Amino acid sequence: MKIKYIVYAILILGFGALVAYRIKANKGEGGGPGGGPGGPGGPGKGGAMRVNGVVVKPESFSNALAVSGSIEANEQVALRGQVSGLVRTISFEEGSPVSKGQVLLKIDDSELRAQLAQAQTRQSLAAENERRAGLLLKKEAISQEEYDVASAELKSARAQSQLIEAQLAKTTIRAPFTGRIGLRSISQGSYLSPETVIANLVSTDPVKISFSVPEKYASQVKEKTTLSFTVAGSDKKYTATVYAIEPGIEASSRTLQLRARAANPDGELRPGSFANIELPLAVIPDALLIPSEAIIPVQNGKKVFIAKDGKAKETMVEASTRTQKDVLITAGLQPGDTVLTTGIMTLKEGSPVKVAVGKN
Repeated sequence: MKIKYIVYAILILGFGALVAYRIKANKGEGGGPGGGPGGPGGPGKGGAMRVNGVVVKPESFSNALAVSGSIEANEQVALRGQVSGLVRTISFEEGSPVSKGQVLLKIDDSELRAQLAQAQTRQSLAAENERRAGLLLKKEAISQEEYDVASAELKSARAQSQLIEAQLAKTTIRAPFTGRIGLRSISQGSYLSPETVIANLVSTDPVKISFSVPEKYASQVKEKTTLSFTVAGSDKKYTATVYAIEPGIEASSRTLQLRARAANPDGELRPGSFANIELPLAVIPDALLIPSEAIIPVQNGKKVFIAKDGKAKETMVEASTRTQKDVLITAGLQPGDTVLTTGIMTLKEGSPVKVAVGKN
């Protein structure tokens, strides 16, 4: 029995010694899980928090701005008649291409032709009277005043003939430019008035792309810049060239209006379509880029934490373009600054940190 009690006593003492040893070891390691030097986000040597960071270095940055725009026809007009009358002939097919100067429609001109014949007869008579008056004036058979009356009657008759001829020309409607005509809204025999739209004529090669950029990029856009764009329903990339920039900023939207031109020989690009545009801006040779996760939005702007003398320091920054992973910093940082990228939501001004520097 004594041996049995001795064994139990030895086991109890051994277990107690093991528990005491583990308690002492845990105190030496600095606490429980997550609090040791190897725990994520935990303090390192001397109580400093372990964080990741990047060193800011100047680098060349080719900036591209993603904006939306609309495709417009190079030229577009709603065809209307200038005089009223019955439509006698329609000389175009709906949706067909037409050439500049091509006859599209003819309005009945019988009444105007009769008026022109009458005016031309009066013009011939007035011309004969003016000729005779001139001969008599040379013989001093009539006064200068009588000759002037005959001359004025001739000029008036000529003007009347020219007026009717101009009205006759308006009865023939021609294409003002080369393009494709749309759906007509009149038929042969219809009564056409100047308010009636005959059809739309559109020139779609090339097409125009109208878009705008925020005011802060106004100094970076230039004429003759080549941009790329896509349209809905297609993955094909098209190119266009900026050819016009509005001189001033639009006050209501604080944007700058631009217009580019793109070739469209196959008619794939239709006016009115939505365009997703990628506009290259000026290349910045010494840009400062930091990871987007380092930015902390605050009430008065944006801030980051940098490491200085082993401590975290708050720094207000001004940011510009944002890419998929980086942000372009325009003010607040200097080359060589170490920007913290992890643990920033728990850091405070002056917190001791131990930084593991990675690649930006």
